[in-house]
Amino acid sequence: MRDFILAAPIDMSVGFKDFFDSIGMTSTGLVTKGIAAVIAVIAVRMLLTLSNDPKTALRQGSMAVGTLFVAVILALYGSTLFSTVTNNAPAATAPKN
Repeated sequence: MRDFILAAPIDMSVGFKDFFDSIGMTSTGLVTKGIAAVIAVIAVRMLLTLSNDPKTALRQGSMAVGTLFVAVILALYGSTLFSTVTNNAPAATAPKN
């Protein structure tokens, strides 16, 4: 029987860090995509539960589309947005007299 290799073997002994490195995803990116997915599911649910009243349906539908827009922007640019938030800021000091 021939040896049939679909892909090169990857050592996953370090754990999930190697796995996420192999797919090109950092932990921050994974959390950002997860949050965007949850917001997208909420937006789709909002779209599916519109009322029969046209005025109310228009208001609820526009909120759902806005929520879906936020989810898409967060999925595309979330890692860039959250990368600007750091804890490396210097502590505030009182001015010297």
